[in-house]
Amino acid sequence: MRICGVELTGSEAIICLLSKDGQMFDLPDCRARKFTLPKEHNQEDLQKFQFEFGKLMQDYQVDKVAIKERPTKGKFAGSAAGFKMEAAIQLIADLQVILFDAAQIKELLKQHPLPIEFAETGLKQFQQGAFVSAYVAHYFKGA
Repeated sequence: MRICGVELTGSEAIICLLSKDGQMFDLPDCRARKFTLPKEHNQEDLQKFQFEFGKLMQDYQVDKVAIKERPTKGKFAGSAAGFKMEAAIQLIADLQVILFDAAQIKELLKQHPLPIEFAETGLKQFQQGAFVSAYVAHYFKGA
């Protein structure tokens, strides 16, 4: 199963592809690491974001998208652009999307610790949240 982990930060959707075959994980190469929505975005920008994201998922035959959910209130609350990107991803036809809050991620990591240190993955540091989302999605039974 191939899962795309997504972490929404400001006006960026940071992604990481992660496949699992049996007990073996694989980090396939991907032509994109993040998608950016312009600060002064309009309907056309959002539609372009949705199309490009959907096309990438189709091209890489992604089975599921796992998004690290941002709280609506408080210190770590998500931005308006982040919520728009989340909705645009969820509305892509034929794409299964699951959301994880911080507590769910923490619990799944406790049950299934990462098999290697993140630094050993070869990913960029800014992709860590997306990687963790994709990893825990492989063990999530609710979707």
